[in-house]
Amino acid sequence: MQELEDRYGAISWWEAPPEEVLIGAILTQQTRWENVERAIATLKEIQCCSVTGVVEAEREVIVAAVRPTGFYRVKTERLKALCGQVADLGGVEALAAMPTARLREEFLAVRGVGEETADSILCYGFGRPAFVIDAYTRRICRCMGITVGDAKLRRLFEQALPRDAVAYAQAHGWIVEYAKECCRTERGCKECQVKNLSG
Repeated sequence: MQELEDRYGAISWWEAPPEEVLIGAILTQQTRWENVERAIATLKEIQCCSVTGVVEAEREVIVAAVRPTGFYRVKTERLKALCGQVADLGGVEALAAMPTARLREEFLAVRGVGEETADSILCYGFGRPAFVIDAYTRRICRCMGITVGDAKLRRLFEQALPRDAVAYAQAHGWIVEYAKECCRTERGCKECQVKNLSG
C-alpha cells in the first residue's frame, strides 16, 4: 500500500451521492467504467438516476438507458430490485442510520448484489469502512503470491489499513489505477513494481 501511495498520492475516486453509487455499483458489474459513465449520464438526462426514478420508470426506459453497460436486461432487474429494497426500507436517509453490518446484510439480500457490489455501496456511497475486493485486488495480490479467499483477503487489508472509509477508498482506488495502468500488457507485468516487492 505504501508503494501505491507513493506512486499516486491522494486521489479522488468515485465521489458521488449515495443514490448514484447504488445505481453505479450495479451498472459496473462486468463492464468498463466508461460505459457506466455513459449510462449514468443518460439516466440523469431522463431524470432516473435516483432510487425513486428507477422504481417509477418503465423497465424499457431503464433498459435503453443502461444498454452501453451490457447485460442491460439483467441489470435493469437488479436496479429495480435494489432500488425497490431501498425504498421499502425508508430510502437512503433511513439506510444511512443503520449499523454497517445490518446495512450490508440488507444489500446482500437483494438478488444480484454480491459482496463486491455491497461493499462498494457501503464504502463509496455511505462512507463505511468496507474494503472492496474485486478482480483488480485479487490480481494484484496474486502477483505478490497472496492467493487466499476473499474473506481472508479482506481481513488482511483491514489489518494493514486504518479502519476508516476514506483510507479504504483510497487504497482500493490506488489498486484500480495501478491495475489499469500496468496489468494490460506483458511488458507491464515484467516491469510491475508490486510484483517485484514480493521477490
